Amino acid sequence: MPKPTSKDQIIETAQAERAALEQYIAGLTDEQMNRPNIAGDWSAKDVLAHLIEWEQMVIKWYETGVKGKVPAVPSEEYNWGQLPQLNHAIFLKHHDRSLADVQKDFKSSYKKIIKVIQSIPEKELFTRGHYPWTRNNALAAYFVSATSSHYRWARTLLRKGLKSG
Repeated sequence: MPKPTSKDQIIETAQAERAALEQYIAGLTDEQMNRPNIAGDWSAKDVLAHLIEWEQMVIKWYETGVKGKVPAVPSEEYNWGQLPQLNHAIFLKHHDRSLADVQKDFKSSYKKIIKVIQSIPEKELFTRGHYPWTRNNALAAYFVSATSSHYRWARTLLRKGLKSG
């Protein structure tokens, strides 16, 4: 899938991939959503919690950057070379949450990230290095990664894991 080159494309692609993911998980039972070891140690619920956490991290990076500060990206504890460790920490943080709570946050987090994307001027989204924390990347790349790319990844991961389980 080609990279979005406008804010409208970011939003449309995010909405399409999210709709496909939601359609897929709508067909799952609570037992299937909570079944461990669908994706490594993760259940489908854990995959949704992972998506929530990454959406919220990107929003936080952006909001920190708007204030003229440089956020710790990807986090205070982990660098980009430690994504497996960061993702495991996210798993541990959310693993014991109820499916209902994760599903509620899954909806509200998505609404928030779309609203944030809509609020960002197009030039700001696509100017490389507009914020120091993005280095030579466009802000859009972070939002695409946390939305459409991540939703597609999650749907593929869940389909494969539930098919083999």
